[in-house]
Amino acid sequence: MANVNRIKNIGSERRYADDLPKIGIRPTIDGRHRGVRESLEDQTMNMAKAAAKLITDNLRHTTGEPVECIIADTTIGGVAEAAQCQAKFSKENVAV
Repeated sequence: MANVNRIKNIGSERRYADDLPKIGIRPTIDGRHRGVRESLEDQTMNMAKAAAKLITDNLRHTTGEPVECIIADTTIGGVAEAAQCQAKFSKENVAV
């Protein structure tokens, strides 16, 4: 059995050299059918906001700080929106 008395505990405040990682939420929507996408835009974004609130309210980093969620600016129904989302996530330090 391992001797755990000699193992040093690294303080949680030292685990990340940079900013704490964030969770990215991509509200995807089917953009193939005209009218369907437009009718679901608000509902899809509201679901993304609700998911972000659920995560932020219930998850904490090892430092005790709440996990921050970043939501894409628009719903994602194609390559252009996905690229914009990826650029935002890269800028905001989204790791998950």
